[in-house]
Amino acid sequence: MDAADLRVFEAVARLGGMNRAAGELNTVQSNVTARIRLLEAELGTPLFHRHSRGVELTPAGRRLVPYAARIAQLIDDARRAVADAGTPQGQLTVGSLETTAALRLPPILATYAAAYPDVDLVVVTGTTAELVDQVLERRIDGALVCGPVDHPELDEEAVIREELVLVTSRMVRSPDELTRRSGMKIVVLRAGCSYRQRLETILAKRGVVGLRRLEFGTIEAILGCVAAGLGITLLPRSVVAEVWRAGRIAIHTLAPNEAEVETTFIRRRDGFASSALEAFVRCTRPIPARSDAAE
Repeated sequence: MDAADLRVFEAVARLGGMNRAAGELNTVQSNVTARIRLLEAELGTPLFHRHSRGVELTPAGRRLVPYAARIAQLIDDARRAVADAGTPQGQLTVGSLETTAALRLPPILATYAAAYPDVDLVVVTGTTAELVDQVLERRIDGALVCGPVDHPELDEEAVIREELVLVTSRMVRSPDELTRRSGMKIVVLRAGCSYRQRLETILAKRGVVGLRRLEFGTIEAILGCVAAGLGITLLPRSVVAEVWRAGRIAIHTLAPNEAEVETTFIRRRDGFASSALEAFVRCTRPIPARSDAAE
């Protein structure tokens, strides 16, 4: 059994068919079939059940999958390590919360791009849950998320502390009024947003439960709906400061145990950290905090 055998096995297991694996590996199906048969003979057990729609892993095959995937990743990391001469270059893909991308990332990206022009930097946005999954699945190199994440496969480093505030229309003078208002909704990002989960907990403590949700993909849409009186949201004070100063919304201060939140940078603990990634992490340390608004 060698790395090439396991690479073929991993492709067949992931794609569910010899022909599909052959296409990905740029070979012919007969070669893939022969490698799998040799591997099964060496291990002394079938790894796949064959059927008309493709293949299905046997129990032994399922037990082998994580080891094959780990070896494939180690080989890929080894290639990247050899090619990395210490100068940041190539592609780097990082994730970010919408709020962080809107307020915190622009100066970081400007600094990074000026210092490391040979890096092709790609930024994707999403919720904390989405970004954690993407880092774990190695689809992105790291991400700025709402922490703490506390996952055994991830390293995380706190880069900023934010103050969260309740955001309502100007007509709401106190959070206590929410229990007396009918038709109020929570206006949030899609499921998996950590601010959404915290908002529901905060409102439940105040006796406000069962509110319907309005979900949006951008902070601008959320603030527009809140300003129009359609509902309430929870966001960092620094994100809503400009809209608050313009007199479009009201903000309501929370107790420190409810308001404090950390933005952390996460990356896989067992993954290869390229020079480009290490340089990006350095650029996020520290991100200056701002307190732009007061209630």
